[in-house]
Amino acid sequence: MVVIAVGRGRGSEEQALFDRYAGRLRPPPRLVEIAEARGGPAESKRREGEAILAAIPDGAVLVALDLGGADTTTEAFVARLARWREAGRTLAFAIGGAEGLDAAVIARAAQVLAFGRATWPHLLVRAMLAEQLFRADSLLRGHPYHRAGRP
Repeated sequence: MVVIAVGRGRGSEEQALFDRYAGRLRPPPRLVEIAEARGGPAESKRREGEAILAAIPDGAVLVALDLGGADTTTEAFVARLARWREAGRTLAFAIGGAEGLDAAVIARAAQVLAFGRATWPHLLVRAMLAEQLFRADSLLRGHPYHRAGRP
């Protein structure tokens, strides 16, 4: 599993949170950081998109995290993750920068997900993704980390 994210998180509290949850997974996801591109918004998004697409492992299922994606429940996320794992597919998650993800990345994605309709800082989305991956893994292993049935 690989998380491809625009921006550098080194030394940030958000990166420490990502590392905390990612480190609980076996094997932990590999983080590939893409440099933020220079230029106008459209040009930056295009360049970052090219770099994201180049970083996707061959044959991987791409899941794009984007404000325009489907809002999902934890249980639905776990079910998708289980199907992809059972199929033996490598998973790649893409997190864009300040301008979001390029249309080419969205078009390449097998699934486009959002963590709600709010706009989140991209470093925080990394941490949220790592926590959801840990939560999903815990559910699949029968660990009581997830509290189902809450309102």
